[in-house]
Amino acid sequence: MQEVNPTAVETKPDERYRVQSLGRALDLLELLAKAGRDGGRLTDLALGLGLSKAATYAILQTYLSRGFISALGEGPTKRYRLGMSLARFGDLAIANIALADMAMPILRALTRELGLTSRVAILDEGYAVVVGRADAPGAVRFDAALGRRELPHSSAVGKAMLAAMPRAQALTILRNVGLPRRTPHTLTTMPAIQDDLDRVVAHGYAIDDEEDTEGVVCIGTCVFDRTGNAVGAISVTGLKQNSSEDKQEQLAATLMRHADQLSRHMGGIDGADAWALRRVA
Repeated sequence: MQEVNPTAVETKPDERYRVQSLGRALDLLELLAKAGRDGGRLTDLALGLGLSKAATYAILQTYLSRGFISALGEGPTKRYRLGMSLARFGDLAIANIALADMAMPILRALTRELGLTSRVAILDEGYAVVVGRADAPGAVRFDAALGRRELPHSSAVGKAMLAAMPRAQALTILRNVGLPRRTPHTLTTMPAIQDDLDRVVAHGYAIDDEEDTEGVVCIGTCVFDRTGNAVGAISVTGLKQNSSEDKQEQLAATLMRHADQLSRHMGGIDGADAWALRRVA
């Protein structure tokens, strides 16, 4: 199969297939964005679009029904402004497109500081999937292939992302994926994994202590968006022989500092605030 150079892909739209009504609807969103927090009146919006008030009103009602806009006031003073559904789409776009690219400089800095392999992962159909990696210097290379699916209950990034979501959702994922034993140290019962997820929420980071691969320890924590939802997780990986409880706490503190930096770059909140929300939920 021929490799496609993304910079060479045609990005200009085919004008033959433009839908004028959809274009006008999108133009309306642009007008509302320019109107800001105060919003815009029906009369002004219709004038800006070059449409009748009836046609503009119909588009506005469609947007209202989907939560894309909100309405303030009544009658002639009624104003319309952008709604929260658009913010949700923005968060999804950032999470799906920008996470790996934005994470790489931070992963490289994390690896330089700790001398450990670092990774960034997302949750896909219940599995943790590595989308970026910075290898530590030296001869040791861990099995951390990009795109590889990892069991969520035995990986630090997986457990971190499970702990950050509503517990019922996490349990559904665990029931669907299962709790197979990877090593003698793998947690394979629901009570044990729930206790571990509680520990993650309390401390803000997860530990894979030889649970996925014997002799290997990983520490992971989440990257959060502006609403406090986890959009992914980052981790560091090292050898068990070089690990101790005190050292794990030091590594976790450094990891969480870099995770907060990535969250802020993506317009999100710090882990301390996001995990605090989980503890009171």
